[in-house]
Amino acid sequence: MSVVTVQLGQCGNQIGFEVFDALYSDSHCPQGLCSERENEAYQASSKERFFSEEENGVSIARAVLVDMEPKVINQTLSKAAQSGQWKYAQHSCFCQKEGSGNNWAYGYSVHGPRHEESIMNLIQKEVEKCDSLSGFFIIMSMAGGTGSGLGAFVTQNLQDQYSNSLKMNQIIWPYGTGEVIVQNYNSVLTLSHLYRSSDALLVHENDAIHKICAKRMNIKQISFSDINQVLAHQLGSVFQPTYSVEGSCHYRRNPLGINWQVRPPLPGLPTLGKVSLNRELHFNTSIANLVILRGKDVHSADLGGFKDPALYTSWLEPIDAFNVWKTQRAFSKYEKSAALVSNSQFLLKPLDTIVGKAWNMFASKAYIHQYTKFGIEEEDFLDSFTLLEQASENWISFSLRS
Repeated sequence: MSVVTVQLGQCGNQIGFEVFDALYSDSHCPQGLCSERENEAYQASSKERFFSEEENGVSIARAVLVDMEPKVINQTLSKAAQSGQWKYAQHSCFCQKEGSGNNWAYGYSVHGPRHEESIMNLIQKEVEKCDSLSGFFIIMSMAGGTGSGLGAFVTQNLQDQYSNSLKMNQIIWPYGTGEVIVQNYNSVLTLSHLYRSSDALLVHENDAIHKICAKRMNIKQISFSDINQVLAHQLGSVFQPTYSVEGSCHYRRNPLGINWQVRPPLPGLPTLGKVSLNRELHFNTSIANLVILRGKDVHSADLGGFKDPALYTSWLEPIDAFNVWKTQRAFSKYEKSAALVSNSQFLLKPLDTIVGKAWNMFASKAYIHQYTKFGIEEEDFLDSFTLLEQASENWISFSLRS
């Protein structure tokens, strides 16, 4: 089963490159902990999922690259080609420079509809290369401008045209100190639109990854490249195949294995009177947890703590809510690694912060004109606030931690 990756904007293209580079490097790492047969099956499964036919021995990433500026796409193509081991297909890129500035509403309401046919045709061509399509992996910023709006638009189109295929969005939660003055508006709009059209959101917080680089890796001057590489290794450790060996190798085909469907709120719920998500979260309750163990000592790891009923909602037994995948095939050059994918309340407080800041700006009508001039009206903001309030009350949030 193959996955088509859609890299959107500067953020999506830079992270996408690091993800494919990590996946390729991992699949070609020599492994001493598993048998040669197991390693060959692992490599074949990884290649089928993320890469297509080879040209002169070079694997082609199953990806479509989209951006408003040619610079980042050209850099991404060049870096991949320089590896001499894998590359992007030149015809899988779309770039149409327009003088709109960095604007979410422009990406969603103008640039997306204007170039919808060209972008969706590129995606269809990649889909047609797959013998069996598992779904789409969309990499994008949550708080950026045009790219985030376009990402929401493209995801909506994928839902319309490929309703039976998994749509999984990997989004970057912005720094709390702020990167873009309207990042909270952009985040609210992005999240509310993806809530309607995406099947799952994998969220990385820039602040959390920054702390990993500073405290765990002892990097003194942290660059976006450092952050993107950490991100790519976390994603790779989740998406690469896992298997169990009982006479024959069996590789799990679904990239995440758990059916996490994002559902719109039920109709008839009361409208939003006051945006306030403040609540005291005494415990991070989960709907589901997936632990992925790779490498040395995976079969002796004690995971009893994840089976504690107190971790989960009252209407789910741990046996239904907790899953573990184990493989002696290590990821990349790590002797052992563990990843936790959790559908939990983890993002409620960050969401509370972003929605609160956005609401305060909206109440004073700050920067609203930047959105209304491209077709995003005040009613659209109110709909987004209402939906996120309802989603928060249902505490459906997705987080990825390694």
